Formats: sequence, C-alpha cells, structure tokens
Amino acid sequence: MAKYTRGTVTAFAPFDARADAETLRKAMKGMGTDEETVLTVLTTRNNAQRQEIASAFKTLFGRDLVDDLKSELTGKFETLMVSLMRPAYIFDAHALKHAIKGAGTNEKVLTEILASRTPAEVQNIKQVYQQEYEADLEDKITGETSGHFQRLLVVLLQANRDPDVGVDEALVEQDAQVLFRAGELKWGTDEEKFITILGTRSVSHLRRVFDKYMTISGFQIEETIDRETSGDLEKLLLAVVKCIRSVPAYFAETLYYSMKGAGTDDDTLIRVMVSRSEIDLLDIRREFRKNFAKSLYQMIQKDTSGDYRKALLLLCGGDDD
Repeated sequence: MAKYTRGTVTAFAPFDARADAETLRKAMKGMGTDEETVLTVLTTRNNAQRQEIASAFKTLFGRDLVDDLKSELTGKFETLMVSLMRPAYIFDAHALKHAIKGAGTNEKVLTEILASRTPAEVQNIKQVYQQEYEADLEDKITGETSGHFQRLLVVLLQANRDPDVGVDEALVEQDAQVLFRAGELKWGTDEEKFITILGTRSVSHLRRVFDKYMTISGFQIEETIDRETSGDLEKLLLAVVKCIRSVPAYFAETLYYSMKGAGTDDDTLIRVMVSRSEIDLLDIRREFRKNFAKSLYQMIQKDTSGDYRKALLLLCGGDDD
C-alpha cells in the first residue's frame, strides 16, 4: 500500500490509550455528555490509536465504546464519531455493503469508492468484504446493477489497471483515435471502448491519451462523455477521468457539491472527511481553495453547526486563507 503523508490527522503524541479511555468514559458517564471532550479526543487521534482506545475502554470498563457513543450521541454528530471509530481497513467495505443493502442501491457511493481507489486498495476492499461479510463483493454489485454501468464497475473491481511503467506514444495515439471513433465520430456510442480503455490503462498513459484526444478532437474527454453517455454510466466514467487527472481534485469537487446549494449531503461529507483524513486531505484542501475560490474550512463552517461542525473543522485541520 502507498504510504500517504498528506493527511490532516496523524498519530497523537504522547499517546496513552488508557488515559483516553478514562477521559471518554468520564465524558459520557452520568447525566449529560461532554461532547466537546469526546470530539476532541476522537478527531485528534489517528485510526490505529482510536482502535487502541476502544480496546482499553473494554478492558477497563467492560463496555463497548461504539455502543456508548451510539447511546450518548445523536444525529449527524453521532454518525461522524461512529465513522471515526470504524477500523480504517474496513471503512470502504462497510460503505459499499451499505450502498448495496436493502431497497435501492446507492450508485453514488459505488462510483466514488471504485473510481478513486488504487488497484491495491480495491484488492484489499474485496478481501475484507469477503472476510467480514462472507460474501463476494463483485457478486453483490452485479446483483444490484446493470448495463454498461455494471460492466465498468466489474472492470474496476478486477483491479488490473496497467502499472505505470513508461508511456508508449504509439498506443497513446491509438487509444485516443479509438475513443474519438467510439464517440464523436459514431452515430450512437461504443461504450465498451470507453469502458475498456478508461478501466484498464495506466494513469500516466491515460493522462497522455486525454491530451492527445483534445488535440485530435478539439474536445476535452469529459465533454465527449457528457454528450455521448448518460445516467450512472456517465457519472462513473467522469469520476474515473477526474481521478486519473487528480484524486485530490476529484474529492475537492465531491466535498464542494456535498455542501453547495440548499441542504447538505452529510453522508458524503462525513465519508470523504473521515476516509481521506489520514491520506490526502491537505491536498484536497489545496485543490478546494484553487478551484472554488473559498476554503474547505470556510464552507464547512458556513454549512454545518454545533458539535458536528466543531468535529469536522478539527478533521479539516485548519483554514487555507
């Protein structure tokens, strides 16, 4: 797995799991809860440390920390704190399970996770899913999706994207021409060509293909996808292209649209803030500032309230103005 060092949450030092467990117990014991203490502890320890705190909590008090958080907290704040307590390795598998469980499928979650994770991360998600839920992730997803959207998800689930080892300019030219003929030059669209090329070629190769495509067609690849496809397939193809160009820019946009306009998509806001807090949230913040003329910190401050806001701002790790 890649070593990420661009997160806003890092290991807390000096760290004492037992002391933190005692602090949390005291904050939740008796009448009323000291939410400020809970959020301060949980947003300033990294995930591995939170797992140690949960273990110490059970050892000292015979109680489950997550159960206590669920009984003492409410609403979006509770969701955020419980999400922080989920072991990092299981976070994506859990999100995918809930996206395909029950009536209706949450295509947005499938798109966000499978378009943005590295092949190594996808392999890990599949293994964890099998271990935790005794089910095959691909089977579950194919049971809940259909058409070209399903096919691209299956391609991404194979986690067989070509490794980044040099770029063959002749193949770049060929792929760009194939995409041009499959979309702009064709009556109707050959979606399969888009699925195969965007789902399997290496990141550095595809970045060159996008440049070459622009030269050949006069369009950005995103414009063509927008015109030639629709619905869930269009959203997934665009997410793949954006992640090939820049994963932090993709998440900056995801966060922006989770808060823009009336109402907030809190599920997306929580999922992205928690899942990227130890990976690349500093890079996401930089892209946010660059692309939306305001900082992520300011937008969270304006769009949320109460302890939920305090916790999100601590995860955000500072302002960029």
